Amino acid sequence: MAQHFSLAACDVVGFDLDHTLCRYNLPESAVLIYNSFAQFLVKEKGYDKELLTVTPEDWDFCCKGLALDLEDGNFIKLADNGTVLRASHGTKMMAPEALAEEYGRKEWKHFMSDAGMACRSGKYYFYDNYFDLPGALLCARVVDSLTKNNGQKTFDFWKDIVAGIQHNYKMSAFKENCGIYFPEIKRDPGRYLHTCPESVKKWLQQLKNAGKILLLITSSHSDYCRLLCEYILGNDFTDLFDIVITNALKPGFFSHLPSQRPFWTLENDEEQEALPSLDKPGWYSQGNAVHLYELLKKMTGKNDPKVVYFGDSMHSDIFPARHYSNWETVLILEELRGDRDRKPEESEPLEKKGKYEGSKAKPLNTLSKKWGSFFIDSVSGLENTEDSLVYTWSCKRISTYSTIAIPSIEAIAELPLDYKFSRFSSSNSKTAGYYPNPPLILSNNETLTSK
Repeated sequence: MAQHFSLAACDVVGFDLDHTLCRYNLPESAVLIYNSFAQFLVKEKGYDKELLTVTPEDWDFCCKGLALDLEDGNFIKLADNGTVLRASHGTKMMAPEALAEEYGRKEWKHFMSDAGMACRSGKYYFYDNYFDLPGALLCARVVDSLTKNNGQKTFDFWKDIVAGIQHNYKMSAFKENCGIYFPEIKRDPGRYLHTCPESVKKWLQQLKNAGKILLLITSSHSDYCRLLCEYILGNDFTDLFDIVITNALKPGFFSHLPSQRPFWTLENDEEQEALPSLDKPGWYSQGNAVHLYELLKKMTGKNDPKVVYFGDSMHSDIFPARHYSNWETVLILEELRGDRDRKPEESEPLEKKGKYEGSKAKPLNTLSKKWGSFFIDSVSGLENTEDSLVYTWSCKRISTYSTIAIPSIEAIAELPLDYKFSRFSSSNSKTAGYYPNPPLILSNNETLTSK
C-alpha cells in the first residue's frame, strides 16, 4: 500500500453530517441530549428525579471508547488486546484490587477480534461518538440510582433507554415536535451548532470544481438534515452535493445487502417508494453502498472509482466504510483539538464565549480524569516491576481502519487538493496518519507495548 494519501487521487468525496461537516457546541449539545433522555425516564418511566440534576463535575465521566455491560451495569475501558484497563460500576470507579478480582488480565468476556465485534449487541453498548456520550453519563447514574435505591445487581433498564430514543428521535419527531431535542434546536440553532467556516465552504466548492462527486450520507432524517445544512452551509447547500442520502441507518448502509436495505424516494421529507436500483443523482432515504457504488461507476465512467469518506464514528462510519466497501476513510477526531496544551474552553470558537453563561458540561473532547487518555493507558506491573503503557482498543482501531485522522475538516481546508498525507499503514509508524500532529500523549510515548 502507498505511504501517502491524496484527495486529488479520489473520484468521490463523501461526508457524514453530525460532528463531521456539522460541528456542535459540545458543552451545550451534551446537556440538551442528556436532558432529552433524563426527562423521558423520570416523567414517562418513573425513574428517580435526581437524574435531572447534573453538576459540572459529573461530566468528567464522559469518555469515548467505553463499553457498558448491560447486565451488570459496569463500564469498561479496553486495551488493544481486549483486557480491561479501567472499570466502574455506574459512576463509581473500581479500585485496582476490585478491577483485578473482577477482570484479571484476561480478555473481556465479550471481546472478539476487531471485525467480529459489533458495537451494538443485546449484551453491551459501545460509546464512540458525541451524540452517545451524554447517554453514558445518564446510564451510569441510572445504575447508581437502582443500586442505591433498589439494591439491584442485574439490570434491564436498556429497554427504557431505547424507548427514550424512539420518543425523542423517531422519524416523525422533528415534524411533530416530539420530546425536547428537536424543538430546542429549531428554537435556537446558534446555541448548539457552529456554522461552517468560509475556508470549508470554499474547499467544498474547490472539490466540486476539480470534478469530484460529492456525497452526503447521514443517519439523520431528511428534515433535520435540511435544517442543519441550511444553517451551517446556507440555503444553496444542495448545489454542493451530487447525492444526499438521509436516514442511512449506518452501519447497515455499508453492511446490508441491497435487498435488505433499498433506497427510497422522498417527497416533502417523507419516504415514498422503494427503488430496485439507484439510477441518478438526487436526494434519497435509506439505501446501501452496493447500489450507490454502481451509480458512482456510471457517473465517473470508471470500473473502480476511488471513494473517500469522512466521518466521526468508528462504529457507523469508519469501520464499515473500510471493512465492507474498502473506501478510504478520514476520521474526524475532536480529541486532537483539545489535546495540545490547550485550555478546555479554547476548543470552542471565540464567538461562542460568554454568549451562553452557566453551561454545565465540559467540552466532551477534553481529557477525563476518571478514565484517562483515549489513546493509551498504563497497566500496573506485577510485584517489583514497573507499570507499562499500552494502546487502548479505540486507538488500535483508529490506525487499523482510518486512512488519516484529523481534528476537523477546517484543519485541512486550506491545503492543496494534491497534498500528500502520511497514511496509517502497517509499514508506517502507529502515529503516521494523524494530521497535523499525533496526540501529544502518543508523541511522548513512541515506544509502547502492543500486545
